[in-house]
Amino acid sequence: MSISTKYNPREVEEKWYSSWMQRGFFRSTPNPKKEPYTIVIPPPNVTGVLHMGHMLNNTIQDVLIRRARMKGKEACWVPGTDHASIATEAKVVAMLKERGIEKKDISREEFLTYAWEWKEKYGGIILEQLKKLGASCDWDRTRFTMEDDLSAAVIEVFVDLYRKGQIYRGVRMVNWDPLGRTALSDEEVVPKDTMAKMYHLNYEVVGGAEPTYITVATSRPETIMADVAVAVNPNDERYTHLHGKSVRIPLLGKEIPVILDEYVSIEFGTGALKVTPAHDLNDYELGQKHNLPTIDILNDDGTLNEKAQLYVGQDRFVARRNIVKDLQEAGLLVKVDEYASVLQTSERTGAVIEPRLSMQWWCKMEEMAKPALDAVMNDEIRLHPPKFKNMYRSWMEGIRDWCISRQLWWGQRIPAYYLPDGSFVVATTPEDALELARKQSGNANLQVEDLRQDDDVLDTWFSSWLWPISVFDGFKDPDNKDILYYYPTNDLVTAPEILFFWVARMIMAGYEFRREAPFRNVYLTGIVRDAQGRKMSKSLGNSPDPLDLIDQYGADGVRAGMLFSSPAGNDLLFDEKLVEQGRNFSNKIWNAYRLIKGWEVDENLPCPNETAMQWFDSRFNEAFVQLEDHFSKFRISDALLTVYKLVWDDFCSSYLEMIKPAYQQPIDKQTLDTTIVYLEKILKVLHPFMPFITEEIWQDLKERKDKEYLIVAPWPKQDKFDKELTEKMESVLKIVAAIRNIRNSKNISPNKSLDLAIKVMNQDGYDKFISIIRKLANINEITLVQENVEGAISFVEAGDEFFIPMEGNIDVEAERERLEKELEYTRGFLNSVVKKLSNERFVSGAPETVIANERKKQADAEAKIHAIEQSLASL
Repeated sequence: MSISTKYNPREVEEKWYSSWMQRGFFRSTPNPKKEPYTIVIPPPNVTGVLHMGHMLNNTIQDVLIRRARMKGKEACWVPGTDHASIATEAKVVAMLKERGIEKKDISREEFLTYAWEWKEKYGGIILEQLKKLGASCDWDRTRFTMEDDLSAAVIEVFVDLYRKGQIYRGVRMVNWDPLGRTALSDEEVVPKDTMAKMYHLNYEVVGGAEPTYITVATSRPETIMADVAVAVNPNDERYTHLHGKSVRIPLLGKEIPVILDEYVSIEFGTGALKVTPAHDLNDYELGQKHNLPTIDILNDDGTLNEKAQLYVGQDRFVARRNIVKDLQEAGLLVKVDEYASVLQTSERTGAVIEPRLSMQWWCKMEEMAKPALDAVMNDEIRLHPPKFKNMYRSWMEGIRDWCISRQLWWGQRIPAYYLPDGSFVVATTPEDALELARKQSGNANLQVEDLRQDDDVLDTWFSSWLWPISVFDGFKDPDNKDILYYYPTNDLVTAPEILFFWVARMIMAGYEFRREAPFRNVYLTGIVRDAQGRKMSKSLGNSPDPLDLIDQYGADGVRAGMLFSSPAGNDLLFDEKLVEQGRNFSNKIWNAYRLIKGWEVDENLPCPNETAMQWFDSRFNEAFVQLEDHFSKFRISDALLTVYKLVWDDFCSSYLEMIKPAYQQPIDKQTLDTTIVYLEKILKVLHPFMPFITEEIWQDLKERKDKEYLIVAPWPKQDKFDKELTEKMESVLKIVAAIRNIRNSKNISPNKSLDLAIKVMNQDGYDKFISIIRKLANINEITLVQENVEGAISFVEAGDEFFIPMEGNIDVEAERERLEKELEYTRGFLNSVVKKLSNERFVSGAPETVIANERKKQADAEAKIHAIEQSLASL
């Protein structure tokens, strides 16, 4: 049967993906006879499209799930999307603007109608794109964080935690997005390097006969109207005279006290710190400590309010320009310095974040963090790589309460209901809220219409932290078959940047609501960066379109390329050449298959390849042990490289060359049958990484039954291997390489047969390997000798010396001249090394590793001189 000369991914990928789907290979149901293996996808935003980070993350998940499926486990990979409150609301607002509609002009219900319309149209794009990659998710189990059952779980959890006293409402410092007009979580804040200005301002000291000043440095002069104190270190001798004094705010003239606190650094800036509790987290904590008032001078949109007294109604940055001008004119601006700084910006709107006191809903974290910290520290949950344990511990030990409210409409609305008197009740439904409100107020005549539900929605992470439980309806029905079978899940694959904001919270939720860990292993991928080390992003324009890469190189090529250099926890420096290497690997496999498929069989031929077959069987088992070890340690990149070397070097470049019949000659049946068995084993271990080409070859290799697909073929079993045999063959292949190098250096054609003499120093000779050496190196006659062979080029391998007679093959005089030049150079090199080692100062002062390296150079040079002298003597 003839097969196409070139592998065409486009023809193959859609065919096999559809076939896998139709036959239900991705589907999973609880099976008591099988061990479950479960992965839940880190749900991408419904606003998202496939990017390089998704490609890496989901390729790794697919590798793990496909391997588990082949190992006979009940493999279940749950897909889904996250409703992404801020990002989706921004998309819907933009869509409405295009239609001439402003959000403020419509009701909440109307807005949500438009939002669901947008979600239904665009929300599933990224999941469809994952199918192009080959992701073998159980698509029948696709979940969405705002679907009815998952939203009900979020509300139930909120009410439960509120009644336990773990959720409260209060005024605290938040990250405020003035453009989105909402609080943000820390992970929604993007730091950007910038050059900022430091303004040195004079605050007049109150009570002196002559005006005296204290200079304060600030990067935000527009906030001075919210100052409530100036702080100095009590040990700073420069300011001892100011203890117990007051100063005046520049321009405003308002008196504020000078306070003493060791928090203030004597060395930094002027050593005097303006304290603005409403607009800086550290200042807020300083204010709490010293019982200072807080003055919030900003509106939700970042303009100054009446409390500022000056520049009212102006945007904060406009006010900054104006106040700097006015301070300069008043002679209160001492100087302006530029310095490298980090600007905190909103991930969604790009606006500069404003630290701000705000009335929000909060979830207490301290108690929930304890079991989650212990689980990781005692390796009940393993982080891969473990270097992230210290970071995790640091964050968990210093954990703060979680701001869980957002000033948006898209999301799960907070189930708090306000009574006419301003008090509130928390309940899962308006009906339950009414009952509680009547009891609380003592007013039996209250109606639902009298209650007003909180306008805010919950942080998106407040739904995704429940993900491993909620996708199996563990809140709706805590003892259903799915949750009891699939939970806890096995492995989570995610990015280190959400280790704290998502992973840690899922662990907390697991112990809080199921009393056990939600997963056993967390594999932390690196960030995909460009060749310059920059994170790939649309804004930089340095990220290729993953679908374009798949179209150009094939999904298998892209998957392999992404994994070729992506060790856990380390960033991947992406280069398109890696994907090209992945495509070349596909072509190598395809060409090897074409070679095997093209052989004619003669059943009467004896088998001449016993040694080659024994060796490859042993080599496969040796590589398989390494492969399983890499998988056990989540070294997915190393696992692929192990298979890559096995296929490219051992199978294609060595084994097939050993057994290949002469041109247009048949092969014996035993060799072909055994080779097909080896190829099937290779396809199995390669399938998780490159599913499409392996399934194509598997199905084409021979007639298969309807459900006899590679995707569900049994994973190979670990078997013994002959270490001596593999090591001996390694030497044989080095001998072949050395002979080929001699051919290249002497311009001897590969088609010209050479003779080989072996001076065997070891007991175990090369009897079993003679035919292999003869075939691979195109050797005519092999003889064993006791003495050196004159007129030959020699080399040493594993203690044995090999001679290639050169008579009739080279120009003797030219070869003598070349060797004499090489001898002269090597002697000069040896002299320089000996001179260095004779220098007592060098030997006594250099590290032992350096000395050892120089001694190795000496030994190598001496051995090389001996070999060259012998070669010259034999000419």
